[in-house]
Amino acid sequence: MSVAACDRDSSETEQEFAASNTEESGDTIDSGQGLAGKLDISQRGTAMVDTPFQAPDGSTVRLKDFIGKPLLVNIWATWCAPCIVEMPMLDTLAAREKARMQVLVVSQDIQGAEKVVPFFERADFQQLEPYVDPENGLSFGFGSGLMPTTVLYDAEGKEVWRVVGAMDWDGAKAATLLEDTLAKD
Repeated sequence: MSVAACDRDSSETEQEFAASNTEESGDTIDSGQGLAGKLDISQRGTAMVDTPFQAPDGSTVRLKDFIGKPLLVNIWATWCAPCIVEMPMLDTLAAREKARMQVLVVSQDIQGAEKVVPFFERADFQQLEPYVDPENGLSFGFGSGLMPTTVLYDAEGKEVWRVVGAMDWDGAKAATLLEDTLAKD
């Protein structure tokens, strides 16, 4: 079973489809385009990771600062090919669902804003903003070891599910996964 994800400790060729064998993970979600993330509900109901990271304005924020409506948090890096594929889809999702959910993409690039801001300028995203976590606190807090990892929290800040690896966020499978939480809030 393969998961489209990046592992910083692997070579570039190994990163395209990094294997994931975690017992607590659920079904692989093969959503097309070679994007096959793994759904994990083992952390359902746990509180948000409480680690600081940087907002686009340079201020320090934590996930709890976004409690109030569902929050989809994606950790990614500019060197991670599956992450880059997801970004335009996450931007579209953020625009489509902005009334019901917030989407945060938090770069794990150790160069921080120096690397991420130019990437955002070239990409011209309409909704996504360049949050950065050069200390990789969210990555360690999520404990997946792979990027992208995307975690959905409900409006109270409790984890609903996570996808380890890439996913087609424009597709029907993503819409189905999100709708249960978004319909409640």
